[in-house]
Amino acid sequence: MDLGIKGLRVLVTAGANGIGREVARAFVEEGARVHICDVDREAIADLARTDPAITSSFCDVADRKQVADLFATTIDRLGGLDVLVNNAGIAGPTGRVEEINPEDWDRCIEVCLTSQFNCARLAVPHLKASTNASIINLASVAGRFGFALRTPYAAAKWGVVGFTKSLAIELGEFGIRVNAILPGLVEGDRIRRVLEAKAQSRGVSFREMEEQAVAYTSLKTFVTARQLADQMLFLASPKGQTISGQALSICGDMQMLT
Repeated sequence: MDLGIKGLRVLVTAGANGIGREVARAFVEEGARVHICDVDREAIADLARTDPAITSSFCDVADRKQVADLFATTIDRLGGLDVLVNNAGIAGPTGRVEEINPEDWDRCIEVCLTSQFNCARLAVPHLKASTNASIINLASVAGRFGFALRTPYAAAKWGVVGFTKSLAIELGEFGIRVNAILPGLVEGDRIRRVLEAKAQSRGVSFREMEEQAVAYTSLKTFVTARQLADQMLFLASPKGQTISGQALSICGDMQMLT
């Protein structure tokens, strides 16, 4: 299927690893022009070797000065902007609320939620000049369920859903679509680290924790980064031109988080 996004100008935050890298590659495969940022310099260098079509910058999106520099570089490289993928996020601390270091709370909110504001506020003036503009924010199923022992992460992701819905209403008159993707259990190092931490906190084995997590999905499976990327491609294409203000779960029908 031709999605009609050849030449689309896309910025993906945290795009040198994991979900972001898969999203960046998927857009390039469809003929889009992609710039990414990341805080992992080694991953940026690796991506430059494996995917020379993807340009990149070092940027901590929680730092507004760095975000301003990122947008100056992005617009210079791409000549404008059609799509912002707010992918950056961290797992945050695992533990009971009274045990959480306030600095760890602050950092989780800054990276998972405030960074999306930092990028959106600079993206909007450029998106208003696009004929196919969209913002895609990464939330999580933790943005619609309670998540014991992960309160900073869940609070941030609930915030992303509210930010997305409000921004969609605000920007609709300019034809800018805003949606949130809510991944479930995504294959990769991040979920492994999260499950290991929760297993340790609960005094069970990693295997038991993994089985508990998957048990609450109807399809009894993890999702892949590529499945998330495929949904984003559709949302950013003209075929998704009337989809806005949505929190779309890609989770194998997850019923709860443990």
